[in-house]
Amino acid sequence: MNIEGIITWLLKIVLSPQVFAPIVFPGLLTALMVLLIIIWAERKIAARVQMRVGPLYVTRRLGGVLQMLADGARYMFQEFIIPDSADKTPFVVAPVMALTLAIVPFAFIPSAPGFVPIKSQYSLPAVLALISTIPLSVMLMGWASNNKFAIQGAVREAFMGLAYEAVVFLSALAMGLLYGTLDLEEAVTKQWLPGLLLNPIAAFTFFVGMVMSAGKLPFDIVEGEQEIVAGPYVEYSGIIFGIGMGLAYLKLYSLTLIYSILFLSGWNPVITPLYSIYPGLAGIFLFIKSFLLMLFIVFLRAVYGRYRLDQALRAGWRVYLPLSLIAVLLSIFLRVVNIV
Repeated sequence: MNIEGIITWLLKIVLSPQVFAPIVFPGLLTALMVLLIIIWAERKIAARVQMRVGPLYVTRRLGGVLQMLADGARYMFQEFIIPDSADKTPFVVAPVMALTLAIVPFAFIPSAPGFVPIKSQYSLPAVLALISTIPLSVMLMGWASNNKFAIQGAVREAFMGLAYEAVVFLSALAMGLLYGTLDLEEAVTKQWLPGLLLNPIAAFTFFVGMVMSAGKLPFDIVEGEQEIVAGPYVEYSGIIFGIGMGLAYLKLYSLTLIYSILFLSGWNPVITPLYSIYPGLAGIFLFIKSFLLMLFIVFLRAVYGRYRLDQALRAGWRVYLPLSLIAVLLSIFLRVVNIV
């Protein structure tokens, strides 16, 4: 095989859905890029709205854009310390397991027509099930730390998980009933109107459950900086601490992709010439929708205070859970009267 043949073979492998989607887009590399940009945008939006001074001396003329790279370098080269009182094996394994569980859902999320690594008619519940296992790793991190603040953060994660997971699953089920499929790719093709207009109740409850799941304000309860420092991550340092703090953004990225597919028509409208060049490029529309949604969610940090744990749980069980059940009934009604 000559050099051109080897290059063609390598490009074919890299551009195949099984490799390109989970690793490049919408996978790990894109997720890391989004993580850096969203953290920077979150800080800048909060600084502008709340008139904070913010970082002034790291590329001041560029708006402090290199601050994220500086933070990343600090995490990379900072010493990773394992406390003597910690349960060492789960203390090290839990963050790696959490990061793995945050990446695997990208294998089931389609980014363009026919462009999905693992094609399944149950891709929607598969993605949500994988995302719902991440809190187990977070609880393990808190328990293994053997620190009262970390354990309290882990308990909060357990309580919050029970409050939001039912809401998210029922809202997704409502859209599955509405489209007559649990396949994310088919859900896009069956939206003659965006799901946001077909079932606005499900769109609202899924959005709230998504914010609760990602732990973004006003549901920034697990970390609780003012009272429990950093929750389950308080004993971690270095790159492992960075992984723990980045989990929320990876979950948010996955859930906003799901939201864009279910409620915002996914990658539609697809420009045919763009799709003919390379199918994966059609996912640009999906990425733009997801990214704008993430920007709106981090904007909430600047305008909302944090709920207490009891307030968030009460809202989850008494308000959003009944609304998600109503969303399911609305989808059934729409199917019965043949509106969809």
